[in-house]
Amino acid sequence: MESKKLLSSTSIPMIGLGTWLQDEETKCISAIKDAFKIGYTHIDTADIYKNHIYIAKAIAHKNRKDLFITTKLWIDFLDPKNVESEVDKCLMQLNLDYLDLYLIHWPDRTKPIIDVYYEMTRLKEKGKIKATGVSNYTINHIQDLLDQKLVPEVNQVEFHPYLYQKDLLDFCNRHSIAITAYCPIAREKVFEDKELIAIGKKYNKSPSQVSLNWIISKDIIVIPKASSINHLKEDFDIFNFNLSAEDIKIIDEIHYKRGSRLINPEFADFEY
Repeated sequence: MESKKLLSSTSIPMIGLGTWLQDEETKCISAIKDAFKIGYTHIDTADIYKNHIYIAKAIAHKNRKDLFITTKLWIDFLDPKNVESEVDKCLMQLNLDYLDLYLIHWPDRTKPIIDVYYEMTRLKEKGKIKATGVSNYTINHIQDLLDQKLVPEVNQVEFHPYLYQKDLLDFCNRHSIAITAYCPIAREKVFEDKELIAIGKKYNKSPSQVSLNWIISKDIIVIPKASSINHLKEDFDIFNFNLSAEDIKIIDEIHYKRGSRLINPEFADFEY
């Protein structure tokens, strides 16, 4: 398993299993156990996903040191007074002593985000969190933290060929902030893309594998969601080929030709 070292020296696997919408107990547990058999060790969840207790059952017999567990603080609890109790709740539900990575799930400039993030770093000192970060943050949201000498270790964002967030990626790279790509196969939109299909044929790979490899080639972590054993295997089998510079350029340009954001809830703030 390839991994990336974060600012805290915590190593995060380059591929993880996304569990959004995995809120049915049997299916969630089965997907995670199948993922473990294939070689996954990184599980991404969030408080709002309502599946912590299922994940706890799936990981119960695994060596804790072999796991990387990410979860997130929901926007309803963006108050420094809530941070430790929310982390403690996650730990209890997941039956863990610490979280490998804890993220602010969505930005909200009407809330005391700086104080919230400071409390998260304090919990690193207490050993409850190994690494801290954010999710769905724009450059300006991150700059708010940087202005206060707070550097998120990870920014988890929507990233796929139809949403190539190059400016954000370049900004994060300059500040040693790792990017994690959620929705990396664009809700299966890549399966119908003629250019991705054609590129895949050259490497004997599927369009989704091409999309995931394109993201990995930019040193971005991917967390595709999958439940069937075949899709889990396919998503994991992306480290044994390298896209040519020409093919990477073709994929880079998809965003400018027919790009679109897929995740845009009414409360989202992508404007500044």
